[in-house]
Amino acid sequence: MVKRGFSEHIFDTFNIIFMIFVIFLTFYPFYYIICASFSENSKLLSNMGFLWWPAGFNTGAYSLTFRFPLVRSGYRNILFILAAALPINFVITVCCAYLLAAKNLKFKKPIVFIVMFTMFFSGGLIPSFLNIRSLGLYNSLWALIIPGSLSVYNAIITKTAMEAIPDSLSESARIDGANDIYVLVNIILPLITPTLAVIILYYAVEHWNSWFGAVIYLQDNDKLPIQAVLRSILIENNRIINANNASIEEGLINQFAETIKYALIIIGTVPVLVIYPFAQRYFIKGVMIGAIKG
Repeated sequence: MVKRGFSEHIFDTFNIIFMIFVIFLTFYPFYYIICASFSENSKLLSNMGFLWWPAGFNTGAYSLTFRFPLVRSGYRNILFILAAALPINFVITVCCAYLLAAKNLKFKKPIVFIVMFTMFFSGGLIPSFLNIRSLGLYNSLWALIIPGSLSVYNAIITKTAMEAIPDSLSESARIDGANDIYVLVNIILPLITPTLAVIILYYAVEHWNSWFGAVIYLQDNDKLPIQAVLRSILIENNRIINANNASIEEGLINQFAETIKYALIIIGTVPVLVIYPFAQRYFIKGVMIGAIKG
């Protein structure tokens, strides 16, 4: 057994201390938000330094937050978006990837170039808005679903994973009379399950965190997804709360004015943090499978 020198111990100690410091810088802001969301509003405002535990434990911000109609409608809208968008995202991405991965596809290079071109250039915001309005999707949740049906980046990852599958598997199935749908559904997709789990996670997080499209394409506040509601409350200084929650006493809102913001951040973030660990086992494997070939 080789003995470690003094300089190696010093180096390891420095690395440990440095990584603890990095972990602290990464984790503490979220920990601060958790503590602030359970604090009393007056004590939180008087606290000017670090916050290591709630300043007067109080869950009033959470109970008041769920009384806001916009928060409830925001969750309902985002769940509808996820339920409607993810199957569409999955089907279109898989079909696009299967087409691009085909060995005998005519004009394959121009087609791949056209698809890749859309990753770097778009029509812009104004043409997109006019297109959404002309299609009758303005002020509809479908305006947040249909335009983002395909992510070229996710399609490229899926395409690369499909290209890593030996051609002999699909060729033997075709000799037995299988068509493209059978080969795709029964042979290819089961072999790239980790990659599929990753792209579904990508799409879900993208939809969950999206707020810009909702601000542009939705006019009614009760159609906003949860992240757009959160943005409105945090940026517009509670104007949207006071305008849409006349049934809640103004004094009660002012009592938790600061802690409500932190509670909303937790409410908007925790669902993703809860789901992510269950998909983590597929994450690294799926990305690696989709990156074997360039």
